[in-house]
Amino acid sequence: MLSATLREGLKAYAIGPRIRAIRLKKKMGLVELGKHTGLSAAMLSKIERGQLFPTLPTLLRIAMVFSVGLDYFVVADRDKPVVAISRHQDRLRFPEKAGAKDQAYEFESLDFPAVQRLLNSYFAEFFDVPTEKLRRHQHPGAEFIYVLSGTLTLHLGDDQHTLDARDSMYFDSTVPHAYRKSGGKTCCALVVTTG
Repeated sequence: MLSATLREGLKAYAIGPRIRAIRLKKKMGLVELGKHTGLSAAMLSKIERGQLFPTLPTLLRIAMVFSVGLDYFVVADRDKPVVAISRHQDRLRFPEKAGAKDQAYEFESLDFPAVQRLLNSYFAEFFDVPTEKLRRHQHPGAEFIYVLSGTLTLHLGDDQHTLDARDSMYFDSTVPHAYRKSGGKTCCALVVTTG
């Protein structure tokens, strides 16, 4: 069973309506498409109406019938401007690393509904973790942090930088880095990455 957040996220791609549009363009009925894909007409109808979301193998079978790639069904309409709203109640919170102890932070994606992103933005809450237990990471591009509350220590390469509320920092995210809360106050920040 899909959560409401995942259901809404998948709806944004309009996979079902795209399947219906190409099927009608090719003047093919549901029964005929079913014969080509091995899927029932009832299942195809539910997919087209957005009541059921196809698995990747199912979507690939449909794509092969119409001689298109999977991207045909999942790439956003390039003629429309990108607009995506992320409601607080729809966001999911994730730990820094699933199942690990001594988490340095938890984060929420702020732009997950946008299918054509040039950047990624997150709300993060940081925790006080001993320096020796920090997990450094790196990724292509750049990163920008704006501290909303508390004090954040950023370990970047061999350097440490302390940021207070309303401080910000831009840095090359290919350099190994890690974060931790400093002081007793709750520490939260807006994090934006590119690349």
